[in-house]
Amino acid sequence: MIASSVHFRVAAVQMVSGADVAANLAQAEPLIAKAAEQGAKLVLLPENFGLMGLQAKGKIAVREPDGDGMQQAFLSAQARRHRITLIGGSVPIACDDPTRIKQALLVYGPDGARIARYDKVHLFRFTQGDENYDEAKTISAGSTVQSLIADCGRVGLSICYDVRFPELYRSLSDLALIVVPAAFTVPTGAAHWETLLRARAIENQCYVLAAAQGGTHPGGRRTWGHSMLVDPWGEIVAERADGAGVVIGDIDAARIADVRSRLPALMHRTL
Repeated sequence: MIASSVHFRVAAVQMVSGADVAANLAQAEPLIAKAAEQGAKLVLLPENFGLMGLQAKGKIAVREPDGDGMQQAFLSAQARRHRITLIGGSVPIACDDPTRIKQALLVYGPDGARIARYDKVHLFRFTQGDENYDEAKTISAGSTVQSLIADCGRVGLSICYDVRFPELYRSLSDLALIVVPAAFTVPTGAAHWETLLRARAIENQCYVLAAAQGGTHPGGRRTWGHSMLVDPWGEIVAERADGAGVVIGDIDAARIADVRSRLPALMHRTL
């Protein structure tokens, strides 16, 4: 059952991260504060909030041991300072392979303690013109679906490319919210971003909160932006096209219940 708080305010932080971790955390800090000041109880940072370097292998140089490091300490401190649930869209966590990292979504509770970790399962590969990406070269894929219970209900965890794989979310039941921190390219974002987010909301009859990178990064890489909150009917509640900023909206338990009662598609599943 979808639970608890009738209205639960959430925020997606959109960033244009660069190649300096400290500078990126300094960019994120006032945006988190702004979200908290506007009443957000759950705040989502984008994928690669701490580093969008000149090369993909740059994340290996700033990888952190699990449980210790600049990005993890920052997330814990910010969650505790603002008494929020703070989701770091991805942190490069060391793994057994010294040439790769785990792309780990980390969740911290209002007391600053870590309450969930999800390692990106699906690794992006895309070639078009001058753009050539293959995350498997620097990331070791995760293998486990993860969720957590917040005051709004169950929250499904995912990262960027995962949004193309509906079976990941179907393995979770009775979701109130799906989070999608991302760094979509401009070509894939223009073609698919909104469609994918709305589809995941419609088929799971829940809210989808997406926090994106949105701008031009070191080396000329461009990301699509368009962070947004989508409701269970597939309607966009709030959106930011590009540039750093905050998207705010409410998870409304009554809205979820109404959509599911009028169109009980989840009850009609047979597979």
